[in-house]
Amino acid sequence: MEDLKEKTADLADHVEDMAETFYRLTILNVTQKATNIASGAITMIVVSVLGLFVLLFLGVALSWWLGDLLGSRTGGFLLGGAFFLLLLGVILLMRRKIIFPFIRNLIISKVYD
Repeated sequence: MEDLKEKTADLADHVEDMAETFYRLTILNVTQKATNIASGAITMIVVSVLGLFVLLFLGVALSWWLGDLLGSRTGGFLLGGAFFLLLLGVILLMRRKIIFPFIRNLIISKVYD
């Protein structure tokens, strides 16, 4: 009888230790996933801002060059603006088939990584 009580107490201690270990493991996993998502988001923000600056300067350079070719700065900037408007239209048309699935898959891979 005493042996049974001792085994039951040992079993209860083991279950408690397992529950505590599972809790700590879960906290570590959640922390790791949150850290991965946050670092990915910060990286995407920095890359997006730098990409915006690159596009801005490339657009100004393109417009200036086209203006020199046409002999009219205004015409060059209008053509540069038309090019970016066309690019925006293409992106808007492709957003459901290409852009949304790409972003969705990127987020899912970050969550389950």
